[in-house]
Amino acid sequence: MDDAFQATSQPAPHAVADATDRYDDPLPAQSIHFAVPPMRTLTWRANASATLRVQVAQVWVTRARSPYDHWLQPGETLRLERGERIWLSTEAALPARVSITSAWQPPFAGVRRCMERLAAWLALLTLRRSREA
Repeated sequence: MDDAFQATSQPAPHAVADATDRYDDPLPAQSIHFAVPPMRTLTWRANASATLRVQVAQVWVTRARSPYDHWLQPGETLRLERGERIWLSTEAALPARVSITSAWQPPFAGVRRCMERLAAWLALLTLRRSREA
């Protein structure tokens, strides 16, 4: 009876790997869902590293600094880097549904990051001047 309990209490190795693959994105996350109208082109600039996911209809993605275009089918994803600009369009008769998901950033995170960089630069400048004196 103990052997049967141990066998059922331990998950299968592939089940654990499948479960962890779904949760590798940082939490909390923020998602923006929108539709790409047929025969129109939308542009997007990623303010943070993000994942583009296509829900409905095939989407054509062009990256600003890439010579390659991507045709994404429903369910496929594309990783976007911070600051990257993309263009999205679809040739389907219906609007394509797309979501962009990134890690949540607290309000004024960019201002805080700039202030930290400025403080580090001033500390380095002060250190250099104290060594020269």
